[in-house]
Amino acid sequence: MHNLGHTRSSHQRDHLLHTPDCFVRAPLPGMKLGTAIVHVAPAAGAAFTQYTAELEPEGTLGSTAAQRFVYVLDGSVDLATGTSFQTLNAGGYMYLPEGTEHTLTARERTRLAVIEKIYQPLEGVTAATMLVGKESSIAPVALMGDVDLEVRSLLPDSPSYDFAVNTMTYQPGAALSMVEVHVMEHGLLMLEGGGIYRLGDAWYPVTAGDFIWMSPYCPQWFGALGKQPAKYLIYKDWNRHPLS
Repeated sequence: MHNLGHTRSSHQRDHLLHTPDCFVRAPLPGMKLGTAIVHVAPAAGAAFTQYTAELEPEGTLGSTAAQRFVYVLDGSVDLATGTSFQTLNAGGYMYLPEGTEHTLTARERTRLAVIEKIYQPLEGVTAATMLVGKESSIAPVALMGDVDLEVRSLLPDSPSYDFAVNTMTYQPGAALSMVEVHVMEHGLLMLEGGGIYRLGDAWYPVTAGDFIWMSPYCPQWFGALGKQPAKYLIYKDWNRHPLS
């Protein structure tokens, strides 16, 4: 049934809520047997691009001149480089530095969360290297001592990396202890459950499948609702001076 112009999506000066009823799919250059849902890009004011790639069996992503982070949402994908071959299943992830020659080929119908960003080198620091991991192998850390809010850091806390990607899991009723306002921008993909997100001066119900972009200094807060945990994948720029 036609929704008569109604949507939960909202695009404001300092944030974007992108909900599945508004997703537009289109292939990106170099993609084969797949399409991309571009959630945010420099055209919206972001310093990075994040999209969901939906691949058919044997589908592939195109190449990129940027560094690339990929998290497997469901399905499985083969990663081939000049020196290695690995298969990643749901919950697996990879970081590929700029200039890494690689192919990503779906073994079945597969969805990938993809983050791409131009690398900011730091004088005296060796650039980040390729990394492949699995979320379940990362030990969770209680955020500010709250055992009902677990963080898994998917990338090393090293100045070689100019961004961070974490998963955050909230038990029902858990919430951030403060409204955060900071210089980092975020890209956030809801993976499970739902709750209420404050963005700027607005309050939004959010659920699995929703995407949120938060600009620098956007007031932000989340509380989990419902009977199951809420979980999201979150990006932030990191380890660089604001003047850079």
